[in-house]
Amino acid sequence: MKKPIKTGVFALSLLCGASAAADISDEMVKIGVLSDMSGIFSDLSGEGAVTAARMAVDDFVANEDPAFQVELVTADHQNKTDVAASRAREWYDTQGVDMITDVINSAVALAVSEVTRDKNRMLMVTGSGSTAINNEQCSPNTVFYAWDTYSLANSLGRTLTDQGYKKWYFVTVDYALGKAIEYDATKAVEQAGGEVIGSLRHPMGTPDFASFMLQAQGSGADVIGIANAGADLHNAIRVANEFGISQQQKIVGLSASMTDVHALGLNTTQGMLLVEGFYWNQDEQARTWSRRFQEKTGKMPNMLNAATYSAITQYLSAVKRLGSDDADAVMADLREREFNDLFAKNGHLRPDGQLIHDVYLFQVKTPKESKGDWDYYELVDTIPAERAYQPLSDSRCELVKRAGSRT
Repeated sequence: MKKPIKTGVFALSLLCGASAAADISDEMVKIGVLSDMSGIFSDLSGEGAVTAARMAVDDFVANEDPAFQVELVTADHQNKTDVAASRAREWYDTQGVDMITDVINSAVALAVSEVTRDKNRMLMVTGSGSTAINNEQCSPNTVFYAWDTYSLANSLGRTLTDQGYKKWYFVTVDYALGKAIEYDATKAVEQAGGEVIGSLRHPMGTPDFASFMLQAQGSGADVIGIANAGADLHNAIRVANEFGISQQQKIVGLSASMTDVHALGLNTTQGMLLVEGFYWNQDEQARTWSRRFQEKTGKMPNMLNAATYSAITQYLSAVKRLGSDDADAVMADLREREFNDLFAKNGHLRPDGQLIHDVYLFQVKTPKESKGDWDYYELVDTIPAERAYQPLSDSRCELVKRAGSRT
């Protein structure tokens, strides 16, 4: 049942069961998808996140027949922290939203996490990756669900440095995500015996990367690490190819995804190494769900889309088990669970709010190796959850200090 469109907000009500559980607030579970619907991250998330969320709610209602109603609301945060925080506060205060998800853009995620903690609701971050989310700004109300800069940068930094690419130079977007990627990749490179010989920062939404990439080329580095995402990543890699930089030095998109490979094409990205937590063709469960997603959107889902589906399904399952949408109770329940679904394999939720799960090192196929549309990856290695993520012994999260560190 669709409600009328409100200003900038699409609301979808999915009613289930004749009566709500006694401990469900407002006799309804309401989930908000707060995403970038029109900016530089919209292709990564945006309508894809909304579609995945609707699929999760539809499937949960059809398969579980819960004794409560479920409603989904969505909004565009416009990549502005004040807009995101204001929307989250409004949802919590006046619309009865119990859980918010997506929040792509790390600065946005951190702002919404603070509001969520103040309101004692829940945030499941499936779009953003800054490790500040589970370190300095960790929260008992936030689940860091899909990916983080540590798992990507650590895996790629170590792998390439071990292969002999010892000298690194970073081109980094000047906000939370980029700084976290560069920080984590630097640690991995140095621990593997390499060195970082320089870096530079660029504003988000930079239209011309020529001067940045030429300066990186002039550094003489073995690897130029691109520490940004979305349109910025695409523009930087395109410039590197146009100037022939990628033929002389290794160009690495440290947060690159299948969405980026699709946008740039195999001719531009062939041979690139990437770390992801999901690939549509990794197993039969992933293929079945992904083809359903493709029927609705015209494209295969990326890691963030799959994570949004998984997060909402796990959240609703916890609410049903408990008969309550109380944030503290749901978080406690999730911490007791092992996560194994189409997205999260061998996963569990740690005291710092990080959901750790297996991740995968892929190499992008050449055009000749690809057998058709969306056939982009060759699996190189499966990285177990406990090895992929920052160990709790290195955590800067106050919650870990309280709980007592465990690796």
